[in-house]
Amino acid sequence: MRTAQTAPQQVELQLTKEQSALAQIALREAQLRQAELNLSYTVIRAPSSGVIGQKRAQLGQNVSVGQDLMSIVPLRDVWVTANFKETQLRQVRSGQAVEIQVDTFGGRKYKGHVTYIGGASGEKFSLLPPENATGNYVKVVQRIPVRIDLEQGENPDLCLRPGMSVVPEVRIQ
Repeated sequence: MRTAQTAPQQVELQLTKEQSALAQIALREAQLRQAELNLSYTVIRAPSSGVIGQKRAQLGQNVSVGQDLMSIVPLRDVWVTANFKETQLRQVRSGQAVEIQVDTFGGRKYKGHVTYIGGASGEKFSLLPPENATGNYVKVVQRIPVRIDLEQGENPDLCLRPGMSVVPEVRIQ
């Protein structure tokens, strides 16, 4: 009989325990979502694919937004900048075919085309361009940068790297 009289309190107690358990579940789910969010902050996504050229971050280091962590060298979009003498550019035009021989690979040849011819010699863009104010006039043949893009599919193994020495040969038509 006494048990029958305490039944409403026992039901209420069980409901309270259930609500407490549901609140604990909600708390643990919120903690899990926060932990997942914190974990996502530890993943660094590169803006493009490539290889790491220079790493400035160390494992376990705290970094700030906008801090340079590494340099990425893209390998899918490699081109050649050939510095031709100005006297070699008389018949060179955009679109002309180019054969590029790469020293690193024992003379392996790649096909490309002239994309554009630079607007000025390299010295005009240097940090401290030379000022010949000695009064003596010495004619120095300048070098003009010419961008050569590889033809589609010419670098499937992604072997070419920026800074490699090449010998470009433009097909004059």
